[in-house]
Amino acid sequence: MATSPTQLSLKKLRAEGYLVAITEKFNHFCKIRQDMWGWCDLLAVKEDEVLAVQTTSYTNISARVKKIADSDTIGIVRKANIKVNVHGWRKVGSRWECKVVDVS
Repeated sequence: MATSPTQLSLKKLRAEGYLVAITEKFNHFCKIRQDMWGWCDLLAVKEDEVLAVQTTSYTNISARVKKIADSDTIGIVRKANIKVNVHGWRKVGSRWECKVVDVS
Protein backbone atom coordinates (compact mmCIF):
# COMPACT_ATOMS: atom_id res chain seq x y z
CA MET A 1 0.00 0.00 0.00
CA ALA A 2 1.82 3.11 -1.25
CA THR A 3 -0.47 5.54 0.55
CA SER A 4 -0.93 4.82 4.24
CA PRO A 5 -4.41 4.17 5.66
CA THR A 6 -3.78 6.97 8.17
CA GLN A 7 -3.15 9.51 5.41
CA LEU A 8 -6.22 8.33 3.48
CA SER A 9 -8.41 8.67 6.60
CA LEU A 10 -6.97 12.11 7.38
CA LYS A 11 -7.95 13.29 3.90
CA LYS A 12 -11.43 11.70 4.15
CA LEU A 13 -12.21 13.15 7.58
CA ARG A 14 -10.97 16.63 6.69
CA ALA A 15 -13.14 16.58 3.55
CA GLU A 16 -16.09 15.74 5.84
CA GLY A 17 -15.38 18.86 7.92
CA TYR A 18 -13.57 17.32 10.90
CA LEU A 19 -10.61 18.82 12.70
CA VAL A 20 -8.27 15.81 12.91
CA ALA A 21 -5.16 14.93 14.93
CA ILE A 22 -2.90 11.92 14.51
CA THR A 23 -2.67 10.09 17.84
CA GLU A 24 -0.44 7.22 16.71
CA LYS A 25 3.24 7.81 17.47
CA PHE A 26 6.47 5.93 16.87
CA ASN A 27 8.29 5.17 20.13
CA HIS A 28 11.98 5.33 19.16
CA PHE A 29 13.10 3.82 22.45
CA CYS A 30 10.99 0.66 22.02
CA LYS A 31 11.03 0.80 18.19
CA ILE A 32 7.25 0.30 17.95
CA ARG A 33 4.17 2.28 16.93
CA GLN A 34 1.84 3.17 19.78
CA ASP A 35 -1.79 4.18 19.43
CA MET A 36 -3.74 6.33 21.85
CA TRP A 37 -5.75 4.03 24.17
CA GLY A 38 -4.02 1.08 22.47
CA TRP A 39 -6.10 1.34 19.27
CA CYS A 40 -6.88 4.96 18.26
CA ASP A 41 -4.89 6.31 15.28
CA LEU A 42 -6.86 9.53 14.75
CA LEU A 43 -9.02 11.77 16.90
CA ALA A 44 -11.50 13.94 15.01
CA VAL A 45 -13.91 16.63 16.23
CA LYS A 46 -16.79 18.38 14.53
CA GLU A 47 -19.42 20.56 16.23
CA ASP A 48 -20.71 18.37 19.09
CA GLU A 49 -19.09 15.11 17.94
CA VAL A 50 -15.82 13.43 18.94
CA LEU A 51 -14.70 10.53 16.76
CA ALA A 52 -11.87 8.06 17.45
CA VAL A 53 -10.66 6.19 14.36
CA GLN A 54 -8.56 3.05 13.88
CA THR A 55 -7.26 2.90 10.31
CA THR A 56 -6.19 -0.26 8.52
CA SER A 57 -6.21 -2.16 5.26
CA TYR A 58 -9.53 -3.64 4.13
CA THR A 59 -8.38 -7.19 4.90
CA ASN A 60 -7.57 -6.34 8.54
CA ILE A 61 -10.90 -4.75 9.51
CA SER A 62 -12.14 -7.70 11.58
CA ALA A 63 -8.82 -7.93 13.47
CA ARG A 64 -9.03 -4.24 14.37
CA VAL A 65 -12.68 -4.53 15.47
CA LYS A 66 -11.64 -7.40 17.74
CA LYS A 67 -8.65 -5.41 19.05
CA ILE A 68 -10.95 -2.57 20.06
CA ALA A 69 -13.57 -4.90 21.58
CA ASP A 70 -10.86 -6.62 23.65
CA SER A 71 -9.34 -3.32 24.81
CA ASP A 72 -9.50 -2.33 28.48
CA THR A 73 -10.07 1.30 27.39
CA ILE A 74 -13.12 0.98 25.11
CA GLY A 75 -15.66 0.99 27.94
CA ILE A 76 -14.73 4.41 29.25
CA VAL A 77 -14.44 5.79 25.70
CA ARG A 78 -17.99 4.65 25.00
CA LYS A 79 -19.24 6.06 28.33
CA ALA A 80 -17.74 9.40 27.31
CA ASN A 81 -19.95 9.26 24.17
CA ILE A 82 -16.96 9.22 21.86
CA LYS A 83 -17.93 7.66 18.53
CA VAL A 84 -15.57 4.88 17.42
CA ASN A 85 -14.99 3.87 13.78
CA VAL A 86 -12.66 1.51 11.96
CA HIS A 87 -11.65 2.65 8.47
CA GLY A 88 -10.63 -0.21 6.17
CA TRP A 89 -8.99 0.86 2.92
CA ARG A 90 -8.57 -0.92 -0.42
CA LYS A 91 -7.77 0.20 -3.92
CA VAL A 92 -10.47 -0.48 -6.49
CA GLY A 93 -9.16 0.22 -9.96
CA SER A 94 -7.38 3.55 -9.64
CA ARG A 95 -9.29 4.90 -6.65
CA TRP A 96 -9.25 4.25 -2.92
CA GLU A 97 -12.39 2.89 -1.22
CA CYS A 98 -13.08 3.04 2.50
CA LYS A 99 -15.33 0.69 4.46
CA VAL A 100 -16.40 2.36 7.71
CA VAL A 101 -17.36 0.11 10.62
CA ASP A 102 -18.99 1.80 13.62
CA VAL A 103 -17.94 0.07 16.84
CA SER A 104 -19.22 2.76 19.22
